[in-house]
Amino acid sequence: MKIIHFDHKTNELKLATDTVDDLWHLEKVLSLGSRVEGHSVRSYKVGKVEEKKHVFITIEVERVEFSKSLNRLRLLGKIVAGDPVEFVQLGKYHTIEVSPGDKIKIFQEWKSHQLNRLREAEKESKRPKIRIIVLDDEKALTAMVRAYGIEYGPEMYSSASKKSEKYEEGVRGYFGEIASEIERHPERYVVAGPGFTRDNLKKFISQKYPDLLKRIVWESCSYAERAGVNELLKQGVLEKIMGEERIERETKLIEELITQIHKDSGFAAYGLDEVRKAVEASAVKQLLVLDEYLRTDKQAEDVVEAADKAKAAIVIISSEEEPGMKLKGFGKIAALLKFRMRD
Repeated sequence: MKIIHFDHKTNELKLATDTVDDLWHLEKVLSLGSRVEGHSVRSYKVGKVEEKKHVFITIEVERVEFSKSLNRLRLLGKIVAGDPVEFVQLGKYHTIEVSPGDKIKIFQEWKSHQLNRLREAEKESKRPKIRIIVLDDEKALTAMVRAYGIEYGPEMYSSASKKSEKYEEGVRGYFGEIASEIERHPERYVVAGPGFTRDNLKKFISQKYPDLLKRIVWESCSYAERAGVNELLKQGVLEKIMGEERIERETKLIEELITQIHKDSGFAAYGLDEVRKAVEASAVKQLLVLDEYLRTDKQAEDVVEAADKAKAAIVIISSEEEPGMKLKGFGKIAALLKFRMRD
């Protein structure tokens, strides 16, 4: 993502998207009622013939939809301006589709946490992403760490049977498939698993594909399943490789919240009413809020804005991952406190 221009007086922000992650961040900061300008296509009838015309159009956003599978962001709303005017029908509904590589202009009353998120996304877009492989002697599962969470990829299976005379050949074929998968992608990899399979794969790659070793970090985990990927996140493996990343921060913050709640320490508040009281008392150190809750609930937005003005750290938790699911069980909004609110 690249922020091309921002005007504090008019609240006009122009940016260019680079990746699918950028679209996910945009979905989280766009407010309903904001105005978005971008290039699009309108159907235009000439007699009985329908033609498609390229237009530059402005809509007032009523719905925002992010599609991971289609790699696009869909913004639906009424047309308020456009050019060429002969192909634009003011007041009609239209959808602007934003894909990686597109430029758009947004007019809305920007909250500081929204601008901060876009600036972080701009920094994040310059960082390398990480891929993960968890494996055992039967199966390897691939995963990609993206800004919106973990995206699971293909699984590879070993055809090697210890009862077969061609066992070693089967193992080499299995390891060769994994090495080819790593070779196909430029990102860094975490390769982990239980037992000796991981170590044998490392020996195989060092002999056959030695150039790949500099892009691989070797770790341990208990399962060649999604649970193994989650185990790596909790171990802080990504943090060790890329520094403080969003997914790990969310996991650790939610775990800290749960710990404080279970200890009944008084250093945590959850639910809108409790968090509001903590914000009013300037007791909030970190405020955790579910992204979809912030978007759809005006009271939650007011509390977050008040916390931001009080210099609390605002952490918007993705509803698509495990930390968000856990936060949902605590009223969708919670806070870690600087001091106890009670004796």
